[in-house]
Amino acid sequence: MTGPVRAEDAFDTAAVHTWIRSTMDIPDAEPEVGQFPGGASNLTYLLSYPDRELVLRRPPAGRKAASAHDMRREFRVQRALKPVYPYVPSVLALCTDHGVLGSDFYLMERLHGTILRGDLPPDMSLTPRQATELSTALVDRLVDLHRVDPAAAGLTDLGKGAGYVARQVRGWTERFAAARTDNVPDFAAVTTWLAATQPGDVASVVIHNDWRFDNAVLRGGAVVGVLDWEMATLGDPLMDLGGALAYWVQADDEPEFRRARRQPTHLPGMLTRAEVVAHYVERTGLRPADWAFYEVFGLFRLAVIMQQIYYRYHHGHTGNPAFRDFWTHIGYLDRRCREVIAAPR
Repeated sequence: MTGPVRAEDAFDTAAVHTWIRSTMDIPDAEPEVGQFPGGASNLTYLLSYPDRELVLRRPPAGRKAASAHDMRREFRVQRALKPVYPYVPSVLALCTDHGVLGSDFYLMERLHGTILRGDLPPDMSLTPRQATELSTALVDRLVDLHRVDPAAAGLTDLGKGAGYVARQVRGWTERFAAARTDNVPDFAAVTTWLAATQPGDVASVVIHNDWRFDNAVLRGGAVVGVLDWEMATLGDPLMDLGGALAYWVQADDEPEFRRARRQPTHLPGMLTRAEVVAHYVERTGLRPADWAFYEVFGLFRLAVIMQQIYYRYHHGHTGNPAFRDFWTHIGYLDRRCREVIAAPR
């Protein structure tokens, strides 16, 4: 469901409509515009014409990480993947004329279905068996993605080659330092441990880098679409899984972690994080020497993503109240990382 466009995220509908008419056959009248919820990173809107619905993706305003919010890249990845990975929505047109909206943006088809966020929609229920099947399906679609041949998709140049794990540890450490505010920990113990214990790459495959229920479109208990390809690249699949599980909150997690839950992975029957890893390993044969590294990296990476968003709020680049208390969870993630590091294994 969409809601009204937030004032800070509004754009010139007439200018966008004029550009769309120059690229495809649409009615003369301007569309109704709604905004999809969330939007902590790139912003997503629904453009409703009498006989057609289009989805528009654009970057946020304000300070951005240099490598983030690349609409051209996100458009290209989806267009290339569609023939070999059917869960990608069809992208329709890319605008690189900043005179239209102030940045690059692109249009894609709307995929109809259910997107799970913090809790199930009021008209939806899941038995424990259905929850098991659904969470297993989400992991299986990630396995399917990791089995895509980058050459068959024309994406062999998407990544930077060997050394992905090392680049990620170094890069996310640098991003955190650049976005740190004075009310969050420095994560020094965490980043030092990650640098000292990092393994080599186990493979180089197409990875999504933001794998969550709220980026999956469901229909009839099946995953029919995967959204938000902003951070997709060629990289280590276990790093992708570790990043996904940073969001996988269980019913038996401590209250601080449960308060930040944004997908219904706490429901009876949902796979636990350990069960997700076990199922993924069984399907792929990739067995980590020490899963703790990938778990800590995923939690630290989530902290950096939240800090980059919070930096914008802290410095007045956005007034979205959803970001106001991010700093408290970032502090919690530092403690959780250190607890995983210290745990016997």
